[in-house]
Amino acid sequence: MSENVDSRRRGFLGTAVTALAAAQFGMSGSARAQSSNAEGTRFPAVKPGTHTSFGPLKQIDAGLLNVGYAEAGPADGPVVILLHGWPYDIHSFVDVAPLLASAGYRVIVPYMRGHGTTRFLSDATFRNGQQAAAAVDVIALMDALKIPKATIAGFDLGGRSACIIAALWPERCKALVAVSGYLINNLDFNTMPLPPKAEYAWWYQYYFATERGVVGYGKYRREFGKLIWQIASPKWAFDDATFDRTATAFDHPDYVSIVIHNYRWRQSLAAGEPKYDDLEKRLAQGPLITIPTITLEGDANGAPHADGAAYAGKFSGKYTHRIIKGGIGHNLPQEAPREFAAAVVEVDSY
Repeated sequence: MSENVDSRRRGFLGTAVTALAAAQFGMSGSARAQSSNAEGTRFPAVKPGTHTSFGPLKQIDAGLLNVGYAEAGPADGPVVILLHGWPYDIHSFVDVAPLLASAGYRVIVPYMRGHGTTRFLSDATFRNGQQAAAAVDVIALMDALKIPKATIAGFDLGGRSACIIAALWPERCKALVAVSGYLINNLDFNTMPLPPKAEYAWWYQYYFATERGVVGYGKYRREFGKLIWQIASPKWAFDDATFDRTATAFDHPDYVSIVIHNYRWRQSLAAGEPKYDDLEKRLAQGPLITIPTITLEGDANGAPHADGAAYAGKFSGKYTHRIIKGGIGHNLPQEAPREFAAAVVEVDSY
């Protein structure tokens, strides 16, 4: 099997797209691949880590959650929603948000369920980590904030939610920026065994499948998170203060439950909720994304990931794939904020 096929079960990204799927749907005629340090950007150079906080956060009831979120930029500006992944938090965009705000965008950066100041409104709500639930959370937030349409950008689990919204609710998504491409999960692909070397990369998924893993993750969630950062971004010399700012989000009372359920659901070891069955059936078909899209990849991403050619055919609208150079790893917006912000501005003009 090729590395592209290995992407079926890559744990950081959970994508279901494969080289076979790409061949089935064909390559997009409008796609173009580029390597760039700051392709087409109008932003000045910014050193990652220049900003360390967003200032006071806001809270709003949205769907099942009381969502904590950062906001920047003019209230009447075009809206950009930035979605973080695991094991990360809103600080992945701490340098991106002010760049976009300076360009006139209203920037919304929510804590995803199970993170930071976002809380379930009811103790009785199932702590569900499946992909459809996380995407519906974002739609509920848009409804609560009375945002009819936004450019949505994300990476890792946040990139998956962004792709889902673009695929299922294109009327709510003006344009898309997705790190590592088409991330929509297909449970049938996840059941397929891989060669031992590929399975080795998913060690933590097997760990999470055990009760020992649940207890261990609860006890060592910060140590675990730092290890994943080091593996996924091997050339990113982040300091303790940078990690600690994010790690406070892991102290959430539902953090472990959401993470464990997410990975067990992806392995078909835990059930989702019936109310999301119709959405999951649609996602299992690998729906095309028709809106303008830029996909990004760091040149030093330590997480398993597909080559851009494997998923280009999943984007039928105007589309660009860009490789960000300079030792950029999995947490691309925090490691290369200027390039990430530039991609948002560019795709908004498509």
